[in-house]
Amino acid sequence: MSDQVTVIEGARVFTGEGLSEPQDVVIVDGTIGDTGDLGPGGGSSSRADGSSSRVNGRGKVLLPGLIDSHMHTLGRQDLDDLAAWGVTTGLDMAAWPAEHVREMRELRGTTQMLSAMTPAVGPGGNHARMPGFPAGGILTAPEQARGFVETRIADGADYIKIVTEAEPPEGMAPETVRAIVEAAHAHGLLVVAHSVTTGAFHVAIDAGVDISTHAPLDDVLDEASVDRMAAQRMVSSPTLTMMRGVAGLRADQGLRYDAARASVSRFHDHGIRLLAGTDANSAPGAPFAPRHGESMHDELELLVEAGLTPLEVLRSATSLPAQTFGLEDRGVIAPGKRADLLLVDGDPTTDITATRGIAGVWIAGERIR
Repeated sequence: MSDQVTVIEGARVFTGEGLSEPQDVVIVDGTIGDTGDLGPGGGSSSRADGSSSRVNGRGKVLLPGLIDSHMHTLGRQDLDDLAAWGVTTGLDMAAWPAEHVREMRELRGTTQMLSAMTPAVGPGGNHARMPGFPAGGILTAPEQARGFVETRIADGADYIKIVTEAEPPEGMAPETVRAIVEAAHAHGLLVVAHSVTTGAFHVAIDAGVDISTHAPLDDVLDEASVDRMAAQRMVSSPTLTMMRGVAGLRADQGLRYDAARASVSRFHDHGIRLLAGTDANSAPGAPFAPRHGESMHDELELLVEAGLTPLEVLRSATSLPAQTFGLEDRGVIAPGKRADLLLVDGDPTTDITATRGIAGVWIAGERIR
């Protein structure tokens, strides 16, 4: 391993609660170091056997690398686009075949990807009709749930994704959804449910999923259901960027972005953990295609519009997804953590649009912008 040392000098660091006073942050061998790594007296940025570099962070703010809690990856370009915008971890919510996911995971010098691999869908929904969708992802009975989960584990899935859009014949029966949740939980895996209608949310809540992704476009989710979500400690990744895009294209079908935003405001009022996610994708035939990386900054702004404070929004893109998905090595800037970092001009704790003023991006200690 290299003995490279990088010092980002005089930046204010996002702590999760605000900004620190200006300080130096040390990167050593891909992780955050401490002041002892600066050498005797803290005045040198190199060790006797290594190389060094200094970055002027004065007047700037240093954030943990952003985590997009819902995206899709077709190839390296998607990951590179995420990285260029300071999104250093991407949680892929459907990708196949397994060989493709493994190849994307092994890439270096770009955004790190985790994945649900193939999601579970009903036989007649839109997802089942996607070109090349794996037959093993189409479930028609609860008895198939255990085998589906075990196959995803063998593939190397980091979590399980299900689609709860309609009951048979289009979607999975509630009993099948519950069986998948039970099988996944038996193996210690989180379950993420795609839900874009109030009815789909009811199925997901009844099944006890861990995370809902998207927000309902048909109506505002009722108070009783939101209360149940809060009681079950259910997490939401609302992907407002995607919801706005789809609603704009399909307003004639009764889809309403204002319903999605109002539901997110209700989630926030009830203390439900919210994660920043975009549904960024480059898939042919997708109903809308948020741009990888750039759309994350759109999402942060939309969450502020929905009632979150800039501090809450920054946590939704850093520490909270890391905690939710068990990524203990990232999401905060602290000694020993992975050096995924985003340096920006301006103060995003008071003006969330400042995240767009990118002055530097590091992934595992390697500067990529």
